[in-house]
Amino acid sequence: MRFWLPVFLWAVGVGGWLAPVEAAAAEVAVVDRIVAVVNEDIVTLYDIDMLLRPMAQDLKRQGLPPERERQTLARLREEILDNLINTKLTEQEVKRYKIAVTDEEIENHIRQVKQRRSLTDENLKAGLAQEGLTLEEYRKEVKLQIQRSKLVNREVRSKVVITQADIKDYYEKNKLKYGGGKQYYLWNLFVKLPPRSAPEDRQAAKALLQEALAEVNRGRSFEEQVRLTADGAKGIQGSELGLFRIEELTPQLRDAVQGMKAGQVSAIVESDFGYQVVYVQQINETAGKPMAQVEAEIQETLFRERVDSRFASWLADLRKHSHIKIVGAP
Repeated sequence: MRFWLPVFLWAVGVGGWLAPVEAAAAEVAVVDRIVAVVNEDIVTLYDIDMLLRPMAQDLKRQGLPPERERQTLARLREEILDNLINTKLTEQEVKRYKIAVTDEEIENHIRQVKQRRSLTDENLKAGLAQEGLTLEEYRKEVKLQIQRSKLVNREVRSKVVITQADIKDYYEKNKLKYGGGKQYYLWNLFVKLPPRSAPEDRQAAKALLQEALAEVNRGRSFEEQVRLTADGAKGIQGSELGLFRIEELTPQLRDAVQGMKAGQVSAIVESDFGYQVVYVQQINETAGKPMAQVEAEIQETLFRERVDSRFASWLADLRKHSHIKIVGAP
C-alpha cells in the first residue's frame, strides 16, 4: 500500500521510495523465482522483495542485533507472502464476478483524496513521483482498489444485518459508556511485542517510544506523531482511540490516565501486547444518553465489528477452496 492510497483490509503498509523500473527489471532477472502458486496466478520472490525493501531499510536504521534483525525480516517475509496470497485471491474474485469501474468513479475517488488532503494537482503529482508512480499508474491502482471495495460490498457488507434487538442488547451491556460522567478522548503510540519477549526486545520497544516522545517534547503534536507512525513500518504505531470512561480502560491504562489533565501525555505503560503511551486530548463531562440518542452510533459500531468478522471468515473460506501451494520459503 502506498501512501497515496487509503488502507485496504488486507493491504500491507510499506511506504517509502520505489526503485527505478530499470533497476527493478535488472534485479528480477537475477533473483526472481516463484514462491507461491495461487490458483492460476503466481507470487514471486521479486514481489515480496519490492514490498520488503523499505521495511528492511527501516530495520537497519534501528540498529537491532543481527539475529533479531534476521528473525524480524523472516517474519515480515511470511506476513507479506500471506497478504499477497490474499490479494491474488481477491483479484481473481473481481475477475470472476466481472466487477467494473467507470472512469467517473476513478476521478471521483481521486477528487476526494485531494479534498481530504488539501492537495492541488501539482501536489498530487509530486507525491506520486516520490513513490515512483505516474498519474496513469495511480489511476490503475485506484481502479483495483474500487473493484476490491465493490467485492467486499457484494460478499460481506451486503450480508450484514443489524436488528433493533442487537442495538438494545449492546446498549444494555454498555450502560457505563452511555451513562454519563467524565470521558477522556485518547490517542496512543504503541509497540507490539510477542508474549515472553526477550529483555533486549522490550528495551528496544521502550527506546522507540522514548524517541517518539522526544519528538513530541520538541514541539511536534502528538496527533502528528501518530499520523507519521500509522503504517507501523518502523516498529511503532499510533491510533486515535476516541472517548472512554475511566471504567472502560484496562487497569494499567486506568492507573496512567486517572488524574491526567487535557493535553498531557502519560509515562510508558506496559500492557498485555507490549508498551504504549497515552495522550489525553480532551476531557468531557457528559450527561447520560438515552438509547434513541445513540442508536445510530451503536448500529455503526456493530456493523463495523460484524463486517470485520464476516470478512475474515469469507477470506478464510476463499483460501480453503482455492489451490494454494507454497513452493519455497520466501
